[in-house]
Amino acid sequence: MTDISILDLQNLRHLIGGYETSQNKMTDYANQAQDAQVKQMFQDAANCAMQHRQELMKFL
Repeated sequence: MTDISILDLQNLRHLIGGYETSQNKMTDYANQAQDAQVKQMFQDAANCAMQHRQELMKFL
């Protein structure tokens, strides 16, 4: 594996944090949604953000 620069680590931290924030917000929105389709849309978005975050964590 190649070395990761400080800038790369900072960028990863920023992206991972953003996906974590998105996941938390989408989960909260899903919990508040009354409509089943809207609730599912937010749950899908939260799951997608979690998957992206997990993929980025593999680089660390």
